Amino acid sequence: MSSKINIAVLGLGYVGLPLMLALSKKFSVVGFDTSHKRINELKRGVDNTNESKQSDLKENLNSFTSSVKKIKNCNVFIVTVPTPIKINKSPDLKYLNGACSIIGKILKKNDLVIFESTVYPGLTEEVCVPILEKFSSLSYRQDFSVGYSPERINPGDKNHKIKDIVKVVSGSDPIAAERVNDIYTKIISAGTYVASSIKVAEAAKVIENTQRDINIALINELSRIFDLMEIDTNEVLEAANTKWNFIDFKPGLVGGHCIGVDPYYLTYKSKSLGFSPEMILAGRNTNENVPKFIVNKSLKVMKRRGFVPKLSKVLMLGLSFKENCPDTRNSKSFETLSFLLSKVSHVDVYDPIAITDKHSFEAFKKSNFKILKKLPKKAQYNLIIIAVSHSIFKEIGAKAIKFLGSKNAVIFDVKGLYSLNNKFIRL
Repeated sequence: MSSKINIAVLGLGYVGLPLMLALSKKFSVVGFDTSHKRINELKRGVDNTNESKQSDLKENLNSFTSSVKKIKNCNVFIVTVPTPIKINKSPDLKYLNGACSIIGKILKKNDLVIFESTVYPGLTEEVCVPILEKFSSLSYRQDFSVGYSPERINPGDKNHKIKDIVKVVSGSDPIAAERVNDIYTKIISAGTYVASSIKVAEAAKVIENTQRDINIALINELSRIFDLMEIDTNEVLEAANTKWNFIDFKPGLVGGHCIGVDPYYLTYKSKSLGFSPEMILAGRNTNENVPKFIVNKSLKVMKRRGFVPKLSKVLMLGLSFKENCPDTRNSKSFETLSFLLSKVSHVDVYDPIAITDKHSFEAFKKSNFKILKKLPKKAQYNLIIIAVSHSIFKEIGAKAIKFLGSKNAVIFDVKGLYSLNNKFIRL
């Protein structure tokens, strides 16, 4: 590799864009994305993910491209494309394969390719490297090097930005690992951790979200048990949290492009090796069923209060997969909405933060629902579901939420956003 480092970041979403902007302060960087729409937005200084500073965008308006020609002279390629799952829960590698094909066609001797996309242990070298070799006609380790440094971005988190999170790094050999480490140490204030191999770094990432998924699943299952006992789960958790080593997890919807996806990458690889993981899949099953439980519990309480679901009007607050984040990918709010629409007469949906387009609601085009641009000053909703704990909903206040409901309206505070004193039902 030449003494001058020229970096191309492929994929400019929640992960790639903040990384590219951070690197631009220390290196010559080009941000690449196959989406012309995304590139045009960024060139106008618009980031709909809300993860970047306007000033940083303006400094890099000429560094965004969808042209492969603009990145062919780079000698470091960092891949940050999504790794979703298919309907059957198996890995969907089309974006990753596409990025490898693009890089392979322009890969040169001594170039370095770093992957940040979440994968199962072994995938980088088993899937990505052969594609790079095929299109470049170069030999792995002999002609080019590969690194893996898993992304740890937490969308919507203003306190833990890329520089504040320890970066795990690895390489195809010790020299490659050192090259990867040298790049990230320039932008990561929290420091780096050099893993012994690419496989170890891949595994470390995929278990981070698997662990969270299982812990949340436990709390979601406990909430089902406590519901049968007519005990408020949040009250139980408050009491349990008085012990110093109790781990604080809350019940709720578990979606998004990480926690609701990454465990399936691990279980897929595990099954291919002849081992069927029970705990991980049980946790996934528990969390997958939360939307149906929310709706069924809501209907149960509604009937108890004299409401007929098929004649009832419902308001759902929140569409994104987590609080204070516009990302709706794999959001369980949509599944909750789907179940609701099969049980009630009409649903109004309000989320001033979430990014939505016509494709988001393709499955609901024949359903009786409406997306609100603002909340009504007065309403008579029989059921209000606060699905996502956006700060803006907290600011609206419990009193205003109650005002939107009819007499004896059922208000379901899924994440326990408001005080227990409000007597809203919860998970």
